[in-house]
Amino acid sequence: MTVSPASPARLAALRHRDFRLVWTGELVSTIGSQMQLFAIDWHVFQLLRGQTLVFDLFGQPVTLNSQALGLGLLGLARVIPIMLFALVGGMLADSRDRRKLMVFTRVMAAGLALLLAALTLSGGATVGLIYVVMALAAGITALDTPARQSLVPNLVPREHLANAVSLNTLMWQVATIAGPAITGIVIGAGASQEVAMETEALNARVGAVYAINGLSFLVAVGTLALIRYRGGAANPTGGIGWKPLVEGLRFTYNSRIIWGTMLLDFFATFFSSARTMLPIIASEVLGVGAAGYGLLATAQPVGALLAGMVAALRKEIYHQGKVLLVSVAIYGAATALFGLSTSFVLSYICFALTGAGDTVSTVIRGTVRQILTPDYLRGRMTSVNMMFFMGGPQLGELEAGLVASAFGAPVAIFTGGLATILLTGWISWKYPRLRNYTSDTAREQLAASV
Repeated sequence: MTVSPASPARLAALRHRDFRLVWTGELVSTIGSQMQLFAIDWHVFQLLRGQTLVFDLFGQPVTLNSQALGLGLLGLARVIPIMLFALVGGMLADSRDRRKLMVFTRVMAAGLALLLAALTLSGGATVGLIYVVMALAAGITALDTPARQSLVPNLVPREHLANAVSLNTLMWQVATIAGPAITGIVIGAGASQEVAMETEALNARVGAVYAINGLSFLVAVGTLALIRYRGGAANPTGGIGWKPLVEGLRFTYNSRIIWGTMLLDFFATFFSSARTMLPIIASEVLGVGAAGYGLLATAQPVGALLAGMVAALRKEIYHQGKVLLVSVAIYGAATALFGLSTSFVLSYICFALTGAGDTVSTVIRGTVRQILTPDYLRGRMTSVNMMFFMGGPQLGELEAGLVASAFGAPVAIFTGGLATILLTGWISWKYPRLRNYTSDTAREQLAASV
């Protein structure tokens, strides 16, 4: 019997009050975070407009585009704290109360967003200060993400975990559509189609976005305060130190299926990081302003949402490993074509396809990892994974920025997509257990853990 996407079976996790509250708060907070993410890219792009970096290399003058390099350095500012604190966040998620840890990190994130808003509205925000605030925010995210992802299995029974992961993916898709769209409206409201913006107007509009993000974190704090779950620490004797750290690393590496999904995630996000180049593509290749930039930024989540809806029509995906690999290959191919496009419509379609491929792979990867990981190790596994799925895009932004500053954004995007396709083929060959992973594998694992 076919079950409609709107049937209660598809929303089983939302029947649980605590999950429903956390999901709602995260939706609001993620919309705010996505608004700020795209506003920062546009802010840095505008602050560096018309600047170039010239230096001598082996006696020859080299000129780099400061906008592309500046956008790429945002990734560097974010990735260093993630690499430094991700494993600490995983140990905290396993040895501390996850709910209390999330409340703390969200209060800190709200303070940083409101600080950035105040600096921007007062005209005191510089590119350097933006990098510092982004680095601090990334450090907070590194401490928060393992607790956030590890809390989900504590809020729903195991039979509803896959549905909870799907709903979290849906929440992310909605937020990544709404966030950039709202940012485009706020920044582009009343502005001409010219790409350049007056400093006063830029500060007022971008500062408003940062303030909205700060308030959105406080909504998430409120919903966390309302949940009834008081489970405490999953491994209260674990603490923070070398022994629990090595235990988490050893488990993750020795679980070949989990390790394979992490490598796949890293390669795809490192080489196919087209998002950070969107301001350049929108303004210099497609010739659209802030509103067009905001619209283009919605393409990826729109594709993700459509793919999620189609996937929901299926009772299950049986050949999960093969579907995972094909979806990542589609992600890479669409990225490469996006780099070649000079048409807004074609660019939108290609960017939407990257979202579709990423969504299918995200749901499968997330479910596989949660099923194969025991609860007392889940925070540490998540922290290792975070170094891949968050470190990959941030390092990818730096790589794309460096390549784009020398050869142009289209070249950076095209070559990255091509590399993703080739490396996906290598993962398929190197990790046959991942390639052959099916729904039966998942059911056997669930039965063994009962």
